[in-house]
Amino acid sequence: MSEEKFDLVVIGSGPAGYVAAVRAAQLGKRTACVERAELGGICLNWGCIPTKALIQDAHFMHQMLHVAPEYGLQVDAAKLQWEKIVARSRGTAATMRKGIEFLFKKNKIATFTGNAFVSKPGTVEVRDAQGKTIHTLSTDKVLIVTGARSRDLPGIKPDAKRIITSREAMVLPHIPQRMVIIGAGAIGVEFAYIYNAFGANVTLVEMLPEILPIEDAEISAGLRTIFTKRGIDVRTQTKTEKVELTDKSVRVTLQDEAKGGRTTVDADVVLLAVGVTGNVEGLFAPPVQPLVERGAIKVNKAFETSVPGIYAAGDVIGPPWLAHVASMEATIAVERMFGLNNREMDYSLIPGCTYCSPQVASVGLTEQKCREMGLKYKVGKYRFANNGKAQAMGEPDGMVKLIFDEKHGELLGAHILGAEATEMLAELVLAKRLEATATELFTTIHAHPTLSETIMDAAANAAGLGH
Repeated sequence: MSEEKFDLVVIGSGPAGYVAAVRAAQLGKRTACVERAELGGICLNWGCIPTKALIQDAHFMHQMLHVAPEYGLQVDAAKLQWEKIVARSRGTAATMRKGIEFLFKKNKIATFTGNAFVSKPGTVEVRDAQGKTIHTLSTDKVLIVTGARSRDLPGIKPDAKRIITSREAMVLPHIPQRMVIIGAGAIGVEFAYIYNAFGANVTLVEMLPEILPIEDAEISAGLRTIFTKRGIDVRTQTKTEKVELTDKSVRVTLQDEAKGGRTTVDADVVLLAVGVTGNVEGLFAPPVQPLVERGAIKVNKAFETSVPGIYAAGDVIGPPWLAHVASMEATIAVERMFGLNNREMDYSLIPGCTYCSPQVASVGLTEQKCREMGLKYKVGKYRFANNGKAQAMGEPDGMVKLIFDEKHGELLGAHILGAEATEMLAELVLAKRLEATATELFTTIHAHPTLSETIMDAAANAAGLGH
C-alpha cells in the first residue's frame, strides 16, 4: 500500500473532474485524480460523446432515406449495419479517452484506479473492488465530482436487457421493433430520434404537458409536431403506472392524466429516461460526511461543502445536469479554493442543448417564465423556412425565438429549434452576457447565406423591422 501527499485529490474524472485536475496542475498544484472506471467519466464514455456519434449516424440515415430522393439522389438499397454503428460510437469515446490520458500525463497528474473513500480530514483511501485499501492519499483539499446515474421509477427496476437505461441503449445488440421511452427530457428525446431514424416504432411518454418540459413551450410544441410527423407516438400528460415483463414483450400501463383512462403498450425494450441522481453513496466516513439533500451534495458559492476542505461540483451537486456546467463549476471551485479569484457561477447564462434533429438550443428565460415574473417583454421570431441556407440544406423545419426586455431592450432569452441550433447558440449566450439589444443584434452584419441570419432576422422582427 502506497502513501502520497497532494495539494488536491479529485474524485471522479468526468467533465468536472478532468477539467479540475488540469486547472489545478496549471496552477502548480500537485494533483491526483481517482477514477473507478474509465477516464472521462460517464459523459465521455457513456453519454455526451458516444450518443452524438449515434445521432450523427441516425441523421445520415434519415437524410439518405427521406431527403436524398428530393435532392435527386435515389438510394436503391440501404443496408443498416447496427454493429458497425455501435462500434463507431464506442471508437469515438475511446479516442476522446486517450486525449484525457494524454492531458493527465502532460500535466503530471497522478491517476489512481479504484473506489475513493474520504476516511478522515485530509485523507483519501483508494480501495479495490473487494474493499481493500491499495493507496492512501494525504491531501490539503478534496474535490468530489462523482457525477450522477440514471434514476429509477418506483417499482420499475432496470434489468439491462429489456428494461434499460441510457447506457444500455447505446449498445443494444440489435434495433428493437418496438420501444417505449419513459421521460421526454433531453436524453429521452435524443434516443427517440435515434431509434425512430433506425426504424423502431417508438412511443415517447412524458408526465408533463410537453416534451422537453424545461424549454420554451412553443419550441417544445414545434418539435413534438415534427416527431409526430415522423411516426413517433408522443404521449404527454401521461403517467407510467406499471411495467411488466411477459414472455414475449414488456407491457407498459399508461394513465392519461388529461383525458383519463388507461392504455397498455407492448414493447421489446423500455428505456427509462426520467432523470438522474447524484453518486453520493459510500464516499465518506461519518466524521467527514457533508450535507446531502435529495441525492445532491450541498455546496456554497465557492463549491465548498459543509465539511471544510471538501468541495463538490458537477452533477453530484444537482441540476442543471450538464457537462459544460460541471466543467465551469469545477474550474471555479479550483480557482477559489487556491485563492486565484472569487468569481461566481452565473446560472442565468447556461446553454441548454438537445441534439436530436432538428436540434433544440436555448439560454435564459422562456416566455412562460417572463410572464410568471411579471416582466414586460418583446418577442422576435424567424422561421428557418424563410432562410436561404436552411432551404438549400433541405432543413426548413424550426424557428428562432428571441425575448427582449421592453424597457431596456436587452436579451432575456433565446430559443432555437432547427438545424445546427446548438452551434448557433454561442452568439446568443455572448449577447445575453453582454446585455445586447435587438438593435445591436440585427445591425450586426451576418454572413449570407448562413443559418445565423435567422438570429439577425428574429432580432429585427422584435424591433418591428421584420420582412
